[in-house]
Amino acid sequence: MEQIWIGDLIRHWRDDEAGTYRTWFLWDARVKNFRSIKRGVQQVIAEIKADTFGNAYRGSSLETVLDSIAEQRQVFKGADHAFMWKPKLRIPDIYENRQNQIAFGNFLDNCICCDAEEQVIDAIQSLDRATIKGLGPAAANLLYFLHPTIAPPFNTAIVRGYNALMGATVKLGRWDQYLAMRRGILALNLHYRSLLSNDLGAVTAFLFDVGTGRYPLPEREKEDGSVERWKSDLDQVRAESAASSKAAVAAREADHTHTEIQGWLRDLGIALGFQVWIAANDGTRAYKDGRLADGCLERLPATLADAGAADAIRLIDVLWIEQGGEVAAAFEVEHTTSIYSGIVRMLDLALGVDGAAARNFFLVAPDEREDDVRAQFARPAFSRVSELNLRYLPYGELRDHREAIARFGHGIKGILAIARLVRPPASPAQYSAGDVSGS
Repeated sequence: MEQIWIGDLIRHWRDDEAGTYRTWFLWDARVKNFRSIKRGVQQVIAEIKADTFGNAYRGSSLETVLDSIAEQRQVFKGADHAFMWKPKLRIPDIYENRQNQIAFGNFLDNCICCDAEEQVIDAIQSLDRATIKGLGPAAANLLYFLHPTIAPPFNTAIVRGYNALMGATVKLGRWDQYLAMRRGILALNLHYRSLLSNDLGAVTAFLFDVGTGRYPLPEREKEDGSVERWKSDLDQVRAESAASSKAAVAAREADHTHTEIQGWLRDLGIALGFQVWIAANDGTRAYKDGRLADGCLERLPATLADAGAADAIRLIDVLWIEQGGEVAAAFEVEHTTSIYSGIVRMLDLALGVDGAAARNFFLVAPDEREDDVRAQFARPAFSRVSELNLRYLPYGELRDHREAIARFGHGIKGILAIARLVRPPASPAQYSAGDVSGS
């Protein structure tokens, strides 16, 4: 990147009336399309969550989004091809495979909700680990319109241009290759920042024009170190991906346990005659032979939906609701996450809905997290917790007794019998001695 000719070439490219800098990057309508494309991605996410996305590309919300992207002139011409359903090859496998579809939806959802580079990379690595046949780095063209300063676009011409300019050997179809190329693109963009833009559309548009052969490059010296730099970038990406994969395995195990506990509470609540609400962001999770929200309420009762804290209430892990719409019991499952967040959501319910404070609230956590529960209840911020019927329900008690409660129990008496009423301590000395008693 020290070659003087690269800077000169970028200047020539910027002045070229027919180059992508002037015909696309400076195009007045380019930025205006970002908002509509983002809204389209949100629609794709919503349909996948609701299981209404369908099993065909034609006529789908995704086709609408990709049509808009493909209309973004030269750089994105053909961006929709990678997503068109190819029935003979059964790729990309996000139309007929529900689990792959959910993984794709989660990828988009995680990216649209975050604003940090690390979060976007984590989402890419999670999608890569899902190994969805036929769904590769072409999906980065969606990400570009969500995070133009983080995720560069991707297509064959951009890869050719990058390889020619940087002496790399990027291959199509692999996310680790894309992420390594991204590192090189960021370095190139930083070095020539005054000639390019914070928006990675500029540097990738330049690479696109190089890759199409519009700007022939001078002969590269064989021993200029470019191949070694590329290999170093690729090794670094693979090392980061391996570390992320280990963390993801632990996270998946924790998530599986969280979902399993929600499933236990769902089945128990239904067996006891309650209507059940599953957290809005968890309902599509796979459980047994279906989804976690199967057999549960699709909407909150009006008394809850109209509450000022409705957004927080929708995210409570499990609610048991009486036929009249009143909450009989609320459960927050805290496997590895902060006990704090679960308490906050239940306080929102208790203080935001008339009469809810008199109901029963349960923090469901592993047996070994009892000290965490007690410590959180000791916080001055939760002084009002003492007004609630708030209990700690250990996993072990729920696992050992849920079937008997479902068979012989009535209402919430069985759950109350195995949960422990937690009272915030009146003094530090009392906290040291402990203050967790059975109900």
